[in-house]
Amino acid sequence: MTSKLFTPLQLGGVVLPNRIVVSPMCQYSADDGCMSDWHIVHLGSLACSGAGLVVVEKTGVTREGRITHGCTGIYSDHSEAAMARVVQVYRGITKNPIGIQLGHAGRKASAHFPWHGGKPLAAHQSPWQTVAPSPVPFGEGWHVPGELTVSDLKNLVEAYVGAALRAKRVGFDVLEVHSAHGYLLHQFLSPLSNRRRDEYGANRMKFPLEVAHALREAWPKERALGARINATDWAEGGWQPEDAVAYARELKRAGFDFVCVSSGATVPHAKIPVAPGFQVPFAEKVRKAVPGIAVRAVGMILDPGQAESIVASGQADMVALARGILDNPRWVWHAAERFGVTLDYPPQYARSRYDQWPGAKIVRPRETV
Repeated sequence: MTSKLFTPLQLGGVVLPNRIVVSPMCQYSADDGCMSDWHIVHLGSLACSGAGLVVVEKTGVTREGRITHGCTGIYSDHSEAAMARVVQVYRGITKNPIGIQLGHAGRKASAHFPWHGGKPLAAHQSPWQTVAPSPVPFGEGWHVPGELTVSDLKNLVEAYVGAALRAKRVGFDVLEVHSAHGYLLHQFLSPLSNRRRDEYGANRMKFPLEVAHALREAWPKERALGARINATDWAEGGWQPEDAVAYARELKRAGFDFVCVSSGATVPHAKIPVAPGFQVPFAEKVRKAVPGIAVRAVGMILDPGQAESIVASGQADMVALARGILDNPRWVWHAAERFGVTLDYPPQYARSRYDQWPGAKIVRPRETV
């Protein structure tokens, strides 16, 4: 059969060779924002994955915008140089595009690594003052953030632009701004976290769109620009799918090339009905309502047949995998085998191809989709 999943996709001036994207995944392994040897191993492995696009983890536009002490940043010459070293390794492995996700954690910053519980840093653990639209903590026991002033917001727009210019110099093909999952830009969007009484509360999209317009001006048109957005907070009184459609429409007007539609993580008590493809209907809703902007579906996309159906049916233009790729770094290779697609392999690994290794036919007999 002909696979839609393995057809090219144009995003701005960038062509993805297929429609499978590796989502940004925080590794919590940086040193003062600087990528480490772990990132060479991690992104080197993802470079071998065959995915049409790999997006580097959420990267802080300021030092205080990181989630943890171990999060990556792109706010200094040192962090830029460390990232350039890793991207150079990636480029030596694959010609497929690479992107970066820029963000600011806002009230969810100054936290422990997930494997240490993910809670707020204590006084003896070098915490820092968090910031947010309003002085409303993420949850019980979390730091009370300082309310950002209008002057602070102007400085943050400049920080996003500065980070984008550094990302441009590093050589990323795709820039994705994180405005989902309860981080700073989404904190402005959601009524659960934005209690301001000024213009940035009256129009909750105002600050995120100021960032969006500034990034569009700074980021080259011959590359690709997009955003991760929330479709819902999964909490009463929060952000809703209709809001996501309106926001995606404004991002399109700002000149964005794509959106990735996710959900949740705005408040700790949300009840999220996690199941295979549970966020795909949100992506479909945005795609139907906002023609002209590419839409990426994400969340529990587990099986190649499921991914193919999402793209072939028009629910989304592309799909993203995160933990599924960590679990099986050869997911894309095996999907290509399943659809009879010839994928470019690193020559060092070519002997493991379905047509060159007899064992593949035993452990992965051809399936029908």
